Amino acid sequence: MSLGDDTGRTRTRLPEASGDPYGGARRNGRSSSRSLATAVANRGGGDSDAEEGRGSPKAAATAPTGEKPVPAGAAGIPAGFAHDRQGAESAAANYSVVLGSDEMFDKERRRDIVTAVFTPHDAAARQGDLDAAYSNQEFLANIGLDKNGKAPAGQTFVSRVVPVGTKVTAFSANEASVEVWYTSLFGLSGEGSTNPVTESWYTTTYQLQWIDNDWKVVDFQQKDGPVPVGRDQKASTADDMTKAVEEYGGFTYAR
Repeated sequence: MSLGDDTGRTRTRLPEASGDPYGGARRNGRSSSRSLATAVANRGGGDSDAEEGRGSPKAAATAPTGEKPVPAGAAGIPAGFAHDRQGAESAAANYSVVLGSDEMFDKERRRDIVTAVFTPHDAAARQGDLDAAYSNQEFLANIGLDKNGKAPAGQTFVSRVVPVGTKVTAFSANEASVEVWYTSLFGLSGEGSTNPVTESWYTTTYQLQWIDNDWKVVDFQQKDGPVPVGRDQKASTADDMTKAVEEYGGFTYAR
């Protein structure tokens, strides 16, 4: 499934469902977010995850290198990035995390995220398409969620983006183009899951604009890879995966 605006600039692929049980062979080439279901996209704050019994716990603070971490802005999403190349890289990395998060599957939280991440013009232009994409009943059923984007009882929905590196490909005082290379975890952990948590690798290029004293997203393009060679490691059990997701919070700030 693809998503684009009227100009056709951005095509975002939603993650596909898996029929493999835990312990089965991993899939190759699956689209993911955050994909805009994982590229527009992991992981802002809020208490909705704990209250609704789905998704990851609130992330713990981190200690990044480089410039001092930015404060949380609207809806608990990092904001106030430095007006330089490193600030643009930080913005792109952090936006990848929140746009690829399980919170994008919650209607109210999704609107908070889009409003905080995109320029005002682009947020307004994209909101309807995003709502339609994330509420698509066939898509939700294929990834094992109900019509409200919630996981079955006893299972945990995982959608988490982990940035590996960033690269500035163009920069000026008011515009920047930043590539973010990341790995994405996506699926359902827990006994009985037919869509186990798997990993995928992507690079998303963000077009950023300096507006209202911060970097905001104008557009983005996602592509597969680079994909490292997988090691011959035994896949974790459903219980171990669920425990890891619950105990290891995602990053709140990436340099």
